[in-house]
Amino acid sequence: MKRLLVVNGPNLNLLGAREPEIYGSLTLAQIEARMQEWARARDCELRCFQSNSEAAILDFIQAEAGAAQGLVLNPGALTHSSVALYDCLRALALPTVEVHLSNIHAREEFRSRSITAVAALGVVAGLGASGYIYAMEYLIDRDE
Repeated sequence: MKRLLVVNGPNLNLLGAREPEIYGSLTLAQIEARMQEWARARDCELRCFQSNSEAAILDFIQAEAGAAQGLVLNPGALTHSSVALYDCLRALALPTVEVHLSNIHAREEFRSRSITAVAALGVVAGLGASGYIYAMEYLIDRDE
């Protein structure tokens, strides 16, 4: 059985209420429930985590990486600012797919640059909640 981590960064706990015209109307709990259902059907274990704290996110990834085969990461605003998260991803070499609900390249200029994407195998952006499923599918099916 494969084990994937799903990590969501700052303010993603506000999904469903926060700018639904940009991020959609689904809550994080609804997105995670869809992911869990998809994973169960493929005999995959998911461990989901969200925090507004960069330190908590780093601690979680470091603690869980050894038992996981991949990471689906929506770093939120940390995408554009966290060298610490980038360093963590590089140090652990855990296969990672970065996900963004909105198309970060069609938004404010500062959002179009991702520090963390350089440490990821790929990026899914602008496809809403489906992006999480696409990232999971890639991590489960990819050649190792």
